[in-house]
Amino acid sequence: MKIAMIGAGYVGLVSGACFAEFGSTVTCVDLDSDKVARLQRGEIPIFEPGLDQVVARGIHGGRLNFTTDLATAVSEADAVFLAVGTPSRRGDGHADLRYIEEAAIQVARALTGYTVIVTKSTVPVGTGRHVEKIMRETNPDAQFDVASNPEFLREGSAIGDFMRPDRVVIGCESERAQQVMRELYRPLYLQETPIVMTSLETAELTKYAANAFLATKITFINEIADLCEKLGANVQDVARGMGLDGRIGKKFLHAGPGYGGSCFPKDTLALARTAQDVGSPVRLVETVVQINDRRKGAMAGRIMQACGGHVRGKTIGILGVAFKPNTDDMRDAPSLSIIPALQDAGATVRAFDPAAAGEASHMLSGVTWCEDAYQVAQGAHAVALVTEWNEFRGLDLERFGGLMAERVFVDMRNVYRPESMRALGFKYSSIGRP
Repeated sequence: MKIAMIGAGYVGLVSGACFAEFGSTVTCVDLDSDKVARLQRGEIPIFEPGLDQVVARGIHGGRLNFTTDLATAVSEADAVFLAVGTPSRRGDGHADLRYIEEAAIQVARALTGYTVIVTKSTVPVGTGRHVEKIMRETNPDAQFDVASNPEFLREGSAIGDFMRPDRVVIGCESERAQQVMRELYRPLYLQETPIVMTSLETAELTKYAANAFLATKITFINEIADLCEKLGANVQDVARGMGLDGRIGKKFLHAGPGYGGSCFPKDTLALARTAQDVGSPVRLVETVVQINDRRKGAMAGRIMQACGGHVRGKTIGILGVAFKPNTDDMRDAPSLSIIPALQDAGATVRAFDPAAAGEASHMLSGVTWCEDAYQVAQGAHAVALVTEWNEFRGLDLERFGGLMAERVFVDMRNVYRPESMRALGFKYSSIGRP
């Protein structure tokens, strides 16, 4: 099978590389000629564990190619995946579909035979029908079907998620399109991966519903953490007691500074806006969005409280700025709210992140970027652990504390044990624990 992947961003690059690993011939198309040139040399523009090896195997095996030539790639493809960005639209929170629409026009002009057009990007319900309408108006003689195949990739573990998914959701309504999609995913079918065939609208909504539910679990346990602090309970024990119930499950029940990243913030907002537009509001999701925004904004206050109520003239260290470990993604990261608030309150901020410092430096001004965690601690009046990278879990705490001006440690991910930290002389605070 031959695939054209329109867009070589996170979703397009991971999906294209993994399809090539399955044996398909994949051409990833991107307008950014510099990015394409780097990818042709095997240079990966994003941080994703294992992706460089999968891309290298695909290029070496001749199954993975990169180009700016959309017309040629589309004309030779059995399936064309649309994996372009769908950011939140300024002003109303709806997903911005201009890149999808432009890609649909260009793809329609380039079609030469029957092709399945697959929306891989996260798009609002009805986008598949909209894409089909645009393409038929652009090229009335084209032979194609439109399918929806939402991605369920977690940044930091995307390769495993693609190769060993919980399920594959495919929305398409012609037998011919279903056959093409089944063939593309044949390696997973042989592993008995559930393949869920639905309508276009159902597939599109499934993606939004899944992300909104996970965001709700995170927000729920964060609110329970706040309640634990008032009542003297331990949120980690509460989460374990809940998560052992098979109806609930333990995943996404980890209290912290709020969710961020490329998916949950924009997808919850887009779902809420879509539901409002059709007169069936999702009040729970709307509340989740509001609570999460407030939570990220309030995290700087926890650091100030740990410092005696103010941070003016103090040096504050930040461990981790990416929205989660094993990624350099800074989109809607809690650190983007925490660090400016500390600076506005008069603090000097030192920070370290194993992967995201380069990206973060363009988004956070006035920060001193350090080479490791111990450099962050040097002269700090307090240190906050914001992103739970593994290398922060085993710090030499005696050495770490000895470098600090004051041993104040704010653990926003509950990585350390309160009794151990206090035994080492730290004034320690965490999330939802007495």
